[in-house]
Amino acid sequence: MEPTDRTRRPAPSPPAPPALPPLLPVAAPSRRALLLGAGTLGAGIALGTGAAAAAPPTLRRGDRGAGVKSLQQDLADLRYWLGAVDGSFGHNTQQAVYALQKAAGLAKDGVVGPKTYSALSRGVQPKRRITSGVGVEVALGSQLLIATTKGRLAYILNTSTGSGERYYSGGRWKTATTPKGDFQMYSLYSSGWQSGPLGNLYRPGYYDRGWAIHGSTSIPTYPASHGCCRISVRATDMLWKASWFVKGRRVLIY
Repeated sequence: MEPTDRTRRPAPSPPAPPALPPLLPVAAPSRRALLLGAGTLGAGIALGTGAAAAAPPTLRRGDRGAGVKSLQQDLADLRYWLGAVDGSFGHNTQQAVYALQKAAGLAKDGVVGPKTYSALSRGVQPKRRITSGVGVEVALGSQLLIATTKGRLAYILNTSTGSGERYYSGGRWKTATTPKGDFQMYSLYSSGWQSGPLGNLYRPGYYDRGWAIHGSTSIPTYPASHGCCRISVRATDMLWKASWFVKGRRVLIY
């Protein structure tokens, strides 16, 4: 006989679904990974590691913000001098980027993209010939000025030296060259701009006849001077304040 509604038994409950395994924690990307822009989204998905870290922003003169400040700090840590770490990508920061790009053998455009970030993350610095004592060296091949104190790297600066072009001065034609050698500063001019037959020099330190290291408002990435070593006005003031411009200071040009 069919059971009535009153005597019908309730249907058994369905079994509970199996418990899911706990999710593994995902580590935050490292600073090095962010600089390198490591990985791609497709690779991250294929490997089951989640979305790849976003690449850092391309930076250039005129930019401001936390990204610029981080860039400035990294440059300063590697001794590429730029003055204040203030989050503003100005002339001094551009000069420091030029110097890093020169040391890394990159295109010298002053724009911080993937290759420049990579050089920064790898800690690229130029090789030095002065590795003890105190001295300033200028590498003509890379157009870099490097300051060493007590055998330690102090500053790396963008410089522009003799262009190799012909020019007329003092009644005769000359070639704009920067002589190589191991010199010492012998004459100094600390009172701002000094007028000369070939233009104005900012607070020059002379090391060989009329050749000097001096400040300038034009420091391109290539050799462009009549023979002197140009650096920025701000960098010149910094070196004077730190007593780098003194008589007897070693200047090695190669």
